Amino acid sequence: MAFQGDPVRLLVVPGLNDSGPAHWQSWLEARYSRRAVRVQQDDWAHPELELWAQRIELTLARHPGARWVAVAHSFGCLALLRHLAQGSDAVLSPVLGAVLVAPADPEKFGVAAKLPSSRLAVPAVVLASEDDPWMRFESVCAWARVWGTQVISLGAAGHINTESGFGPLPQAGALVELMVQRLERERRIDRADLRELHFAI
Repeated sequence: MAFQGDPVRLLVVPGLNDSGPAHWQSWLEARYSRRAVRVQQDDWAHPELELWAQRIELTLARHPGARWVAVAHSFGCLALLRHLAQGSDAVLSPVLGAVLVAPADPEKFGVAAKLPSSRLAVPAVVLASEDDPWMRFESVCAWARVWGTQVISLGAAGHINTESGFGPLPQAGALVELMVQRLERERRIDRADLRELHFAI
């Protein structure tokens, strides 16, 4: 069980075929150590949006009270977005920030209608490649406008995976850390009493 003072945790959401030990997601997961949890799919070779989104929900449910920044890759981005789209005012996701790296094209998988069609309820940033075989850069930018997210281009970076030459990915690590720090600051302000706030001003 998580308590109010627990640190923000990292949710790792891999794409098709999972992320191997040399992948940047594994590097980032190792940096956060016990604060990181990887979503495990039953079948990594067959991307089923609803099943993958349900697995995210089940993973989060095992850690009640925790707050998360999620970092997703490829089809994992679509699963995370589907999870966020299913939230409501009554049942909010504990994912409070998202870094979406090289999202796969929803049209390729026929799932565009199941993704958010308006601004996301949480801060998010897209890291994209301008020659990604899984989604054209123009399409990434169009979806980002729908979701209200910033797009950061890594140039000609392929699918931003091991095959494209990426082990560590400092850009993703920096974005995750910025989101974690912002959430920690907000929590400190929420917990401060009026006297503490007076001295802070």
